[in-house]
Amino acid sequence: MMRKLVGYSGLVVGAVAVAMSVYHVYARLTIYAPDQHALLFITLAFSLVLSFLLWPAREGTPADRVPWSDLVLAGLSIACIGYMFVNYDYIVNRFPTAHPLTATDMLVGIVGMLLVLEATRRTIGASLPIVAIVFLVYALAGQWLFGFLYHRGLTAEITIDQSWFTTEGVFGVPLTVAGTYVILFIIFGTFLERSGAGQFFMNFANAIAGGARGGPGKVAVVSSSLFGTISGSAVANVMVDGWLTIPMMKKTGFKPEAAAAIEAVASTGGQIMPPIMGAAAFVMAEFLGASYTQVMVAAAIPALFYYGALFAAIHFNAVRSGLKGLPREELPILGHIMVKQAHLFLPVIVLLALLLMGFTPTYGAIIATAALVVISWLRPATGLGPRACLEALRDGAIHTVPVAMACASAGIVIGIVLQTGLALRFTAFLIDFTYGYLLLALLITMVAGIILGMGMPTTPAYIMQAALLVPAIIKLGVDPMAAHMFAFYFSCLSAVTPPVALAVYAAASIGGASLWGSGIQAMKFAAAGFIVPFFFVFNPSLLFSGTWNEILLAVVTGSIGVVALAAAMEGYFLRTALWFERLILLAAALLLIDPNVMTDVIGLALLGGVLLSQKLRSVKQPKPAE
Repeated sequence: MMRKLVGYSGLVVGAVAVAMSVYHVYARLTIYAPDQHALLFITLAFSLVLSFLLWPAREGTPADRVPWSDLVLAGLSIACIGYMFVNYDYIVNRFPTAHPLTATDMLVGIVGMLLVLEATRRTIGASLPIVAIVFLVYALAGQWLFGFLYHRGLTAEITIDQSWFTTEGVFGVPLTVAGTYVILFIIFGTFLERSGAGQFFMNFANAIAGGARGGPGKVAVVSSSLFGTISGSAVANVMVDGWLTIPMMKKTGFKPEAAAAIEAVASTGGQIMPPIMGAAAFVMAEFLGASYTQVMVAAAIPALFYYGALFAAIHFNAVRSGLKGLPREELPILGHIMVKQAHLFLPVIVLLALLLMGFTPTYGAIIATAALVVISWLRPATGLGPRACLEALRDGAIHTVPVAMACASAGIVIGIVLQTGLALRFTAFLIDFTYGYLLLALLITMVAGIILGMGMPTTPAYIMQAALLVPAIIKLGVDPMAAHMFAFYFSCLSAVTPPVALAVYAAASIGGASLWGSGIQAMKFAAAGFIVPFFFVFNPSLLFSGTWNEILLAVVTGSIGVVALAAAMEGYFLRTALWFERLILLAAALLLIDPNVMTDVIGLALLGGVLLSQKLRSVKQPKPAE
């Protein structure tokens, strides 16, 4: 829980946060842009200082002031980064291991890493720092281990050097992505939120879907997928949308567990929904050496299937339960909304157009933010004045801090993995363990992604898999984009997978629902998310890779398949499905999602059989004679 600082302390911390945002925007615009080292040093300095000023060391401490101990830690953070700048030429130009560290270097490295781990613990919890500490111990103790874990052991000096003074540790790829791309998209999201876009998305969703069967559930799908462009966090999405959608769903007859599950699954999909996905998507682009636009395009079809299956499942659930939509008099009028607020769609369209035209994500985010400020002036109610802009800049920096700290700690793990050669040995071990069977390796990766995601945010959970598991999958012949997307998906889906399903917990607390009941229902609603990744691994046409005919076939038959999957999960199609009809629907779904002509034909035949069976059963029997 963040501190709520007011008065002078709140003003100072707000000024620091605004300065962080302004600096990162300036660094992308100026021709005198700092080099990568300087940018990352400053990113980490701001993030550490804000971590200690805004996040208390433990729950229960005063939330309206900063204790002197945290001021000392903020000062130490500035001192450690200041040392890096004072010795900038030496640090940037030296050769690791060839130039031994001095005693002062060692002290700065140790203190710096401890500060990173403590700041990460405060902002996202203890799981990732514990993992980082385990890897640091592993680096030092490798000679006493056995099997694929054995290595000759790193000295304390090499460990500190690798983790703090090179670009393969704290200041590695993850923090580079946070300081280069993520912060700018988060700033865009906070400006969008300040403009009232969140309420517009909710009104828009209500106007187009609120009156349909199970309307509030469908509203949650539309609004949460749109709001995902702002938050990028499943839990944050639930806590914003859920207070409106969950009570609406319960009011129209949805069970509390179903309402909580729908909101949790819809909110989780925000991370996989283009054009603005979660922070891990930007890290993925960096690992792949691809543009973010390529990642965004590849994610489009699986995201369509994810939300299509959820939308269909809500419909079948509502019809089976005899639920209605919201009364017409309670619904906003679409025409009025579009006249008053449709301009808020334009910045997202501008961003998408710039990305598809080949502009860099950083340029696109900055131009889209500037366009939003100008466009907001078209309506006085949404106009962003100086105060609102400053607040958006402040919030953008604060929302970036947990991401930056997670990336910094994940960098420690990546550095150790690279220095010890664990990735290569683990890849060989996994291939031997699975006897080269790709499906078994994928199942292990799925379980690992879900377990990692239970204890930490999506980004570090994905990074761990990218370092240890994804290379083995690629070695088994999987396309790199598909392999990374597979790991990314299951890192996201941990938010709706019991026993630790953070998005479900948040939604259940709002809806007064049972945790396990909501979690099991959420897994049913998110079934497409668990199944589709296996298919795009074996057929990359689902990731927009292939001819247009192959892609179009994959979209059409796959869309039918996820509807059949939803029907199988909910036990309802034209009418309540018998047990064997549910099995046939499940088989048809799997065959149709697989983009292959033969499987599609068989799948359509099976689906037609269920349709015929349900049609015949729905014929009214003659009434018995009086």
